[in-house]
Amino acid sequence: QVQLVESGGGLVQAGGSLRLSCAASGFTFSSYAMSWYRQAPGKERELVAGKYKYGGSTNYADSVKGRFTIFRNNAKNTVYLQMNSLKPEDTAVYFCKATSLYDNYWGQGTQVTVSS
Repeated sequence: QVQLVESGGGLVQAGGSLRLSCAASGFTFSSYAMSWYRQAPGKERELVAGKYKYGGSTNYADSVKGRFTIFRNNAKNTVYLQMNSLKPEDTAVYFCKATSLYDNYWGQGTQVTVSS
């Protein structure tokens, strides 16, 4: 059974940091590109950061460049999102996603709330 379980969300003041984790099971983690998306109330889900399976390529939304870092540990089947210098506009539910040529899997999401 495929599972993606996010954790690490919470309430933080503007300027603070959080590290999100997404633990994967039920598929060959190292064969999948991993990414983080977020969805704020009333808005569409958007890509925040992506990390390709061979570890050499990453991409970030312009709004988070220089503040967020995505990294993965294939030995632990886990992908992380380090979020620094958080802003109120970063408030959203954050989802991790696993992607291959043949299928996609989503986690259930974790809430991040940044107070001003």
